[in-house]
Amino acid sequence: MERRIIGKVRRVNGPVVEAADITNAMIYELVKVGDENLVGETVKLEGKRAVIQVYEDTTGLKPGTPIWGEGIPLSIELGPGLIGTIYDGIQRPLETIRGQSGTFIRRGIQVPSLDRTKRWRFVPSAKAGDTALPGSVLGTVAESERVTVRILVPPKMKGRIADVAPEGDYTVDQTIASIDTGGAVSELTLMQRWPIRVPRPALNRLTPKIPLITGQRVIDTLFPVAKGGTVAIPGGFGTGKTMTQQALAKWCDADIIVYIGCGERGNEMTDVLTEFPKIVDPRTQRSLMERTVLIANTSNMPVSAREASVYTGVTIGEFFRDQGYHVAIMADSTSRWAEALRELSGRMEEMPAEEGFPAYLPTRIAEFYERAGYMKTLGGTEGSVSIIGAVSPPGGDFSEPVTQHTRRFIRCFWALDRGLANARHYPAISWLESYSEYLEDISAWGEQHVSADWKEDRAAIMDLLQKEVKLLQVVKLVGPDALPDSQRFVLDVCTLFKNAFLQQNAFDAIDMYSTIEKQVRMLHIIVSYWQKGAEAIKRGATLVKLRKMKVYQDIAKMKFTVPNEDVGELDKIEGRLERSFGQLDAIYSQ
Repeated sequence: MERRIIGKVRRVNGPVVEAADITNAMIYELVKVGDENLVGETVKLEGKRAVIQVYEDTTGLKPGTPIWGEGIPLSIELGPGLIGTIYDGIQRPLETIRGQSGTFIRRGIQVPSLDRTKRWRFVPSAKAGDTALPGSVLGTVAESERVTVRILVPPKMKGRIADVAPEGDYTVDQTIASIDTGGAVSELTLMQRWPIRVPRPALNRLTPKIPLITGQRVIDTLFPVAKGGTVAIPGGFGTGKTMTQQALAKWCDADIIVYIGCGERGNEMTDVLTEFPKIVDPRTQRSLMERTVLIANTSNMPVSAREASVYTGVTIGEFFRDQGYHVAIMADSTSRWAEALRELSGRMEEMPAEEGFPAYLPTRIAEFYERAGYMKTLGGTEGSVSIIGAVSPPGGDFSEPVTQHTRRFIRCFWALDRGLANARHYPAISWLESYSEYLEDISAWGEQHVSADWKEDRAAIMDLLQKEVKLLQVVKLVGPDALPDSQRFVLDVCTLFKNAFLQQNAFDAIDMYSTIEKQVRMLHIIVSYWQKGAEAIKRGATLVKLRKMKVYQDIAKMKFTVPNEDVGELDKIEGRLERSFGQLDAIYSQ
């Protein structure tokens, strides 16, 4: 369809525009409002009237202003050039806009999402006469040293390849292949457009069985997430949601990172935008931006664009999933997105549900998280999209609607605790309120690639942490001295575990990241200390004796003293542990 006038402005209510005299309009159609071509989208049609949410400032817009229909849904451009780019919520490149518009985004500015002047080296892998099926590879473009973009036949298109361009340098809008679909010939370029509210299709959804390794011990050991999984990180102000997501973006073993700053404060987003280019990818020793796409939609940007930003981010993630990559999406935060839905719903005069949120809030949250998954792509490769969404409940109240509805649709819950944050225990993930439903899914991988004892050791330490809770209630009443050594030893081991294992120093060169091998060995040493110590106390050893063992200090400091590449040092600590308890047994067995 071609651009045409579909109606005119009747009423303006912030970012919501009511249009009259509507003709030939479509729901969720991309529109341009007024002479400044303000970007908008039709969200409601009723007779000759429509409701349009505008993604730019509507100040000065007047009744009677014409509205142009573009004939397509709100879509984004997918192709070479995404990596390392900073976009706003509707995929406008902010750095390019700053060059044309200055510090502030000028209303109605038209900038292509992908650079039309840059040339990319296209290497064909198909030839004329080949059968073209959805997801078939036409050729490749090396976007960076780590990311190669495969140029694929679009979904729902099939036929015979009529022509493929020779190897050479092309812009994203130049034709590189043509497909005879039977009666018509479709020309393909290096880029494609895709509606952000429509999930990109895949051949099959697979069970997620491979863990997303984050290097954070409390996550990988106690509450792991699988590639293709969904996670919520709820926490009040100052508990470390943004810092946790930034640590995951830096250290997790995903191939591509999509970071969505949705409604966050401008200073926080500025820190992300300035720090990410400086972060060195620990695997390649190059800039982290060479595998990252940033979407910045701060709280002072139009509220309707905030609502669209999460769909923009997940669509980019699905594009790289179709390339056969494992993608991690950081959405910070979905609470601000839900607040945008509430504001837009109120301006459209819809009936509110609990706490003023629209009645369709659970549906929108479900639609977002269900776009995650470990997939077999149309091209036959395997890829995944993992979604890690931060939730900012007012006052840290986890019973509020966004947190509660999110829990219904995710399988991993990392609850941030204000008490831990105030005690400078980071990551401040509560081991009592958090959970993961991926343990059984990834257990086979863990036994094959890491250790057969991992599940048993984890179960033992989790059981110990539960015992600690009950004992602490007794301690509050009678004090620790009233407890026998066997129970005081439980408190002692839990304190050791929290300080020597769960707490992680992001500024220490060794402790900032732990390989899964190191984590499992550390856990096994602490569990062995608990088991051997409990037996020694039964035979008459005192808690004071256990604390005075030199190996106790070795265990307490091993996270700082043993590098990831030298986990053999942990064998020496375990050997000293065996000898120390052997000497203790010799004393009390006489």
